[in-house]
Amino acid sequence: MSFGILWLDISLFALLGLLIGSFLNVVIARLPKMMERQWAEEAAHAAGNTPPEAAPFNLVVPRSRCPHCQHPITWYENIPVLSFLALGGRCSACKAPISMRYPAVELATAVLFGLSVYIHGANAGAVAWCFFSAVLLSLALIDWDTTLLPDDLTLPLLWGGLIAANMHWSHPLSVQSAVWGAVAGYMSLWLIYWAFKLVTGKEGMGYGDFKLYAALGAWFGPEALIPIILIASVFGAVVGIVLKLNAGLREGGYIPFGPFLAFAGFAAMLFGGPQLRQLVGL
Repeated sequence: MSFGILWLDISLFALLGLLIGSFLNVVIARLPKMMERQWAEEAAHAAGNTPPEAAPFNLVVPRSRCPHCQHPITWYENIPVLSFLALGGRCSACKAPISMRYPAVELATAVLFGLSVYIHGANAGAVAWCFFSAVLLSLALIDWDTTLLPDDLTLPLLWGGLIAANMHWSHPLSVQSAVWGAVAGYMSLWLIYWAFKLVTGKEGMGYGDFKLYAALGAWFGPEALIPIILIASVFGAVVGIVLKLNAGLREGGYIPFGPFLAFAGFAAMLFGGPQLRQLVGL
């Protein structure tokens, strides 16, 4: 592949990443609320009550609005990054500031999509790694905001890793390695969870962490699990110390582990399993 064609492919995938990143902002904001609605309805049914009628709320409905003044976001106010810059980072109606996260997620998705093509070429493998990137980025931010790792994302990520191995999209990872990576990822954190709970009587992590670690095992194989957990733990400890020194820890003095697993997952995607092991001295 010539240099020019490669950069054209990277540019096209990056543009797609900007558009997907705009949608990911919706997923990150709405999926936890959709889960809370579902839990409330299930609790009402379990108590023998009929939940009150609620307006439709999903990833499509209602239309996006300014959280401050409820101004409906028009299509030309929703162009990735460009609209944020054109509006000066403020709502066109009430002039309230727009969170920097929105363009940051769009740009991050564009970079990850571009890297997928740069590493794997413009093929089905790159599409698979774009899927990996989009789901993992969404999980990291949802967990940071809410301490939730939704099954609606962790399980497709797990199955995506197994399918990618079967289709040779995550070459050179074999299906056998992907399966054992998923098993080892889930069981290792499950055992640590129960050992910690038996000793302290407290829960050190959630089941979503097991599923996310299993998904990373499915994408990178069992050999990458130790480097991933080491990188996640060290990065998490550093961030935790910084937040504690700046009184930034949330109530209870904990931080979710999912974002740091995601960070290590992106490192594995960028460097590959063998290079990741060398990076941590294994």
